[in-house]
Amino acid sequence: MPELPEVEQAAAIARRVAVGRTITSVTVHHPAQRRALPAREARSLRGERVIAVERRGKAQHFRLASGRDLCVHFRMTGDWLLPGPGPLPPAVRVVITLDDGGRLALDDPRALSVVSLCAPGTGASLGPDALDPGLNASQLAQALASRRIPIKVALLNQAVIAGIGNIYASEALWRARMDPRIPAKRIPPARLHDLLRAIRATLNTALRRQERYFGRDNADAGTGRFAVYDREGERCRRCGGRVKRITQAARSTYFCGKCQLR
Repeated sequence: MPELPEVEQAAAIARRVAVGRTITSVTVHHPAQRRALPAREARSLRGERVIAVERRGKAQHFRLASGRDLCVHFRMTGDWLLPGPGPLPPAVRVVITLDDGGRLALDDPRALSVVSLCAPGTGASLGPDALDPGLNASQLAQALASRRIPIKVALLNQAVIAGIGNIYASEALWRARMDPRIPAKRIPPARLHDLLRAIRATLNTALRRQERYFGRDNADAGTGRFAVYDREGERCRRCGGRVKRITQAARSTYFCGKCQLR
């Protein structure tokens, strides 16, 4: 599933081809997507100029000259493609054609992605972006103050902090040497400072790699990229302990039972 680094990399592709360009057509190729972007709304985008593509958490917002926003969420398997002339790949769900002839195609094998028109400011229910330089440990402490759930589960809540998913939550907690089962409200401020620093380091490392989505279909998934994710039973690269896997909120959590202390 794409998380903040992958969505930011995709947004960079969209910025490169769409910002400053005028939309000549938006074509929807899947019934599920037509519910989010009906034909009349898709036609209304013709002639709109894209003035910016911004990311907030895992969502992308195409800022349009009219003041409207085109909002995109990849969900589980969405991604942007830049198709050349000729037939489109079979999993393309939406195509945005621009005035220079370029095309931005939403590819999604599971057809779960959402493209929709939304009002400016949509996303107010999200917490601060995980890479927002203004986010500090005090704000994180306030967001967690009443949450008795484990810290790993809290990090997946986009109202607490936006952009972190299952993979990078496990990786950040490993980097912070923090047990994922600790109740969120019990973490002292000094440790939240460590956690916030670990979150930023984890996400920035992933951004620098310029790699796309992670999963078992990737040849080196779980081997070279991750410290603990998808490495159950293997040795921790820091202390030599064994990587464990537990289930939290119906998701797999990976951690070192030796150096991630409660």
